[in-house]
Amino acid sequence: MSQRTDGSRVGATLSLPYPIRESPLTDVYVYLFRRARKDPGEESDPPLRATLAAIKQIGEPVMESQIVADHTELDHAGFLSANNSGDAHSSSETTIEIRSLRLRADSRDTAALSLNETTQGLDKYLLQLESRELRSQARKLQDRR
Repeated sequence: MSQRTDGSRVGATLSLPYPIRESPLTDVYVYLFRRARKDPGEESDPPLRATLAAIKQIGEPVMESQIVADHTELDHAGFLSANNSGDAHSSSETTIEIRSLRLRADSRDTAALSLNETTQGLDKYLLQLESRELRSQARKLQDRR
């Protein structure tokens, strides 16, 4: 491993026998948020979750409400899809978290299936390990219900 400087940045350079995984897997943080209200008497919206990028356009995030979701759970604008958002009309927060854990595990399983065991064995192993851990977390939550 050698050190390289690019202007004010310092980064590590590694020589690996295979490319580092450029994964389409993306876990995203989503938050509940408060919309900016125009009228004090305006009725409040049902709670929704979104990424910080989506929230900054319309309101203020509740940072304590941060959860991790799979990128496939978001709509095109960065909002957690309605059936996953945790609003009054959907399932409990625990159910939402279990579903998200399972979706994230499925994403890793799918990605691992596309990898070559010989040249990308480590990446495949790590994805499978992450998947097992996510499923284990989902089972623990399921058992506590």
